[in-house]
Amino acid sequence: MKQTAIIAPSILSANFATLGEEVTQVLKAGASMIHFDVMDNHFVPNLTIGPLVLSSLRKHGITADIDVHLMIEPVDRIIEDFAKAGATYISFHPEATPDVRKTIDLIKQHQMKVGLALNPDKPLENALEFLPDLDLLLLMSVFPGFGGQSFITDVLPKITEARQAIDALNKPIRLEVDGGIKADNIANVAKHGADTFVAGSAIFQADNYQTTINDMLKQIQG
Repeated sequence: MKQTAIIAPSILSANFATLGEEVTQVLKAGASMIHFDVMDNHFVPNLTIGPLVLSSLRKHGITADIDVHLMIEPVDRIIEDFAKAGATYISFHPEATPDVRKTIDLIKQHQMKVGLALNPDKPLENALEFLPDLDLLLLMSVFPGFGGQSFITDVLPKITEARQAIDALNKPIRLEVDGGIKADNIANVAKHGADTFVAGSAIFQADNYQTTINDMLKQIQG
């Protein structure tokens, strides 16, 4: 069951000195969800942000869905913190937890939506067993750690395969793609089956957020 296409700007590329205003502006410009990258300099080679920043965005008045991508290990201990901070989705990598099912259940217990994330070199089979229990499947089209990387085209067949698996379930599971998404490739990613598009530098480094997001949505719609 394919969902309405949405753009989810990744704040990894935002100006953190004015983060609340930056997020407000991209939402006004047509973004539907905010992508929140959490890295621990252990599971991936970078250190970013945590629940306090998310809580600050909520206090700033951000009411849109916030999609938290955990690139950390271990996962379970911090789930409650993100629930209290106001996360909508929590996505994690299967290899970052000793018990994927337990982590899925823990996220659901805290009234958040559940996502699984797969790096470019991880097969879709790593997520298929859990797909019926997910609200979102996140396919990375770069290796996580840093923004501004180029889209890895080898991921395209996996997007198609994931789309087919989701459609076979006939459930409202979002198929999100993150990494190197730009106006000149987003149509092709959509064609392969994605419905949720994470873009960082392509949006936050643009001169005009609304023009960029409108262009992306236009490309998706063909």
